[in-house]
Amino acid sequence: MADQARETMEYDVVIVGAGPAGLSAAIRLKQLDADLDVVVLEKGSEVGAHILSGAVLDPVGLNRLIPDWKEKGAPLNVPVKDDNFYLLGEGGQVRIPNFPMPPLMNNHGNYIASMGNVCRWMAEQAEELGVEVFPGMSCSELVYAEDGGIKGVVAGEFGRNPDGTEGPNYEPGMELHGKYVFLGEGVRGSLSKQVIAKFDLADGHEPQKYGLGMKEIWEIDPDKHSEGSVTHTMGWPLGKNAGGGSFIYHLENNQVYVGFVVHLNYKNPHLYPYMEFQRFKHHPMVAELLKGGKRVAYGARAISEGGYQSMPKMVAPGVALLGCSVGMVNVPRIKGNHNAMLSGMAAAEAAYAAIKDGRSGDELSDYEAEVRNGDIGEDLKKVRNVKPLWSKHGLTASLTLGGLDMWTNSLGKLSFSILGTLKHGKSDAEATEPADKHKKLEYPKPDGTLSFDRLTNVSFSMTNHEENQPAHLKLKDASIPVDVNLPKYAGPSARYCPAGVYEFVEEDGKAPRFQINFQNCVHCKTCDIKDPSQNIVWTTPQGGDGPNYPNM
Repeated sequence: MADQARETMEYDVVIVGAGPAGLSAAIRLKQLDADLDVVVLEKGSEVGAHILSGAVLDPVGLNRLIPDWKEKGAPLNVPVKDDNFYLLGEGGQVRIPNFPMPPLMNNHGNYIASMGNVCRWMAEQAEELGVEVFPGMSCSELVYAEDGGIKGVVAGEFGRNPDGTEGPNYEPGMELHGKYVFLGEGVRGSLSKQVIAKFDLADGHEPQKYGLGMKEIWEIDPDKHSEGSVTHTMGWPLGKNAGGGSFIYHLENNQVYVGFVVHLNYKNPHLYPYMEFQRFKHHPMVAELLKGGKRVAYGARAISEGGYQSMPKMVAPGVALLGCSVGMVNVPRIKGNHNAMLSGMAAAEAAYAAIKDGRSGDELSDYEAEVRNGDIGEDLKKVRNVKPLWSKHGLTASLTLGGLDMWTNSLGKLSFSILGTLKHGKSDAEATEPADKHKKLEYPKPDGTLSFDRLTNVSFSMTNHEENQPAHLKLKDASIPVDVNLPKYAGPSARYCPAGVYEFVEEDGKAPRFQINFQNCVHCKTCDIKDPSQNIVWTTPQGGDGPNYPNM
């Protein structure tokens, strides 16, 4: 706690995170009662600066929240025109026909979009309704009520020295109190993680599973551009080394989103997810598309993949977890934004009813019931076995058994699962095996045209951190990286980080030294998830720091 006293501001609802979940909650609260005091706190330099998603957006949430979004100018201008699925080999590809796909896999009626731009537009709608939206405000601490519940957050602390002491321009920040606090921080949020641990919210649920999503925006030859085209691939280059796949979405202005997802439950610590992405672009089908084009942006983000069985309890006294703070991604559809929006609306409706009844600081159990039993639960139940099948039995089982299971789960009132509900088992950190059990993987050097080294690509994320502050990436035990992770796991942090934050430096024959280049961090949270010793803790840096994504 700071020596200086903090000012306090009182609200009805305090929302952390200006993503689709948090903004949907804010808008819905003001729709229900224009007199409610609602604030949204966003750690990015502007709304959308930290938003990275595919994205093909299912507009079901937006239709419900703002039915006249087209008239109001929402930036959804590219309806999906065609769907393509390919299984890749090193030198070619096989198209998987659309007709055997379960109906839920159809993208008809969806839109290729920049979720960063959608969130910027949603923030404008929220502000017009009277919501206070404050970007550049990191929320560094929870504020507890006397009874142990959550009553607020600390936001806007600036000016600590690298050793944690208060610098000459120290600002203690403010305490923002609410009758309820909503955490819409996205995947592996630092405050959400604390709430889940303090209130044992994950007890009785499967461990959350994750993927690492990396994405580039390319401007390509107009003759190769096909606005509205959606392509997904599986197979090469990952093969049996890891689960995952790619997406290629053609948006406006001859631009293409090229993305690659690696499931983080891979066993071989020599695997280098970023270089798998770079290698993927050299596949003949992809290389031909990108030939003559240029990459204009890069970013990375973890994705929650555990699905229905991994959702923790999402309420505790005074607090509710929204969207990806819970984990609401439909893995085979590669979609979670629609569920994030629906969750924000459900939380808003529960909080509105509670406040109207004179309640505050209790558990919003109606919100949890709506998520599990309503549209979100139905969406996730249908696909709940795809991820564990893929993890345990590989791609073929996921396509065949998983596809059959999705079909039987999609038969309306007759829906059932031939498999019940499968378990995930180990966490992604626990899945990592010792290096001596696996062969070292060799990766071709980036050519600077189709593929790029990490640090060059990170410069295209426009990430920046004030260097004179404490590193926001904390080690529980500073000796573990060199004494444990390097000899046992071949130092996997040097590879799993898509931004080159971690390296083992050897100088003049001395023992290796572990270096954290926190300035490079794109806030993906992979280190917090995948570190086999669970020794790295991701905390929030000063407000406004991190990536500044333009159209992700």
